[in-house]
Amino acid sequence: MPTEPASRPEPARSRARATGARVIREEARALEALAAALPDRFADAVALILAAQGRVILSGMGKSGHVARKIAATLASTGTPAHFVHPAEASHGDLGMMLRGDVVLCLSNSGETPELADLVAHTRRFAIPLIAVSSREGSSLMRQADIALLLPSLPEACGIGIVPTTSTTMMLALGDALAIALMEARDFTPEAFRLFHPGGRLGARLTRVRDLMHRGEALPLVREDAPMADTLLEMSRKGFGVAGVTDGRGGLVGIITDGDLRRHMDGLLGHRAGEVMTRNPRTIGPDALAEEALAVMNGHRITCLFVVDPADPVRPQGLLHIHDCLRAGLG
Repeated sequence: MPTEPASRPEPARSRARATGARVIREEARALEALAAALPDRFADAVALILAAQGRVILSGMGKSGHVARKIAATLASTGTPAHFVHPAEASHGDLGMMLRGDVVLCLSNSGETPELADLVAHTRRFAIPLIAVSSREGSSLMRQADIALLLPSLPEACGIGIVPTTSTTMMLALGDALAIALMEARDFTPEAFRLFHPGGRLGARLTRVRDLMHRGEALPLVREDAPMADTLLEMSRKGFGVAGVTDGRGGLVGIITDGDLRRHMDGLLGHRAGEVMTRNPRTIGPDALAEEALAVMNGHRITCLFVVDPADPVRPQGLLHIHDCLRAGLG
């Protein structure tokens, strides 16, 4: 059985909270300083990456390397092809991952990280553009770079000046700034974002009705004059628990649900579809978000929506069932 953590004296708890608040405030001040002193060459870095024919190669050692991995992932998911190369592995064959047309972005707080030496030399040898991020303006890395992005020289929030905290927070924020600036420059749309995030809640929220709807022969449709016996067969065959009712031109004029069947139970088979249907059923457009369709179904306690195109608002284009939304991760 899990045990409750031992209670700590109140002075120790207060001290821990005070330390946490101090660290957060110091890092917040560092971000404000970074925003105020954002290097002029930030725009040049964005332009360089936009013009690149290849990918952005991120590298860094230690904590800077962890930040570089995150920046690579953010770039890749927002329309800028990128990946991380470990500087130590680069010296043992991974330099081959960097080609002409790529751009290399190196992170090093000191600018003197020895493990980056071979990687930097490779960029110089093969004329691969190098962007450096460091807090030391005259460091080896910054001198070698085509574009040097200088971080404000501020103390680490650890209080003893040796634990990467403030510096890595600024690197991370600068990486996010690059990614979003590139995303906006590329007019990166929510639809494009979904292509890189097909799984999970994020991808589901950006799914369109047209991506989930059933089409063509799968649609349960009958004519207004169809006998109810044929209508029941169509509902059973297609398996959605509903049937759309169309007029002579193929336009959707009504829907038959389980509720309609119960209301006409007495002498049901003596009726025709047009006599049993509910007129003017709720519909949705193919470009609507599936999340919006789910909200409509939940709000009106229905299980299906016929899909109609605004350009042809009568003729059914598809059918969306609530289970389609749930399987896609909504709800």
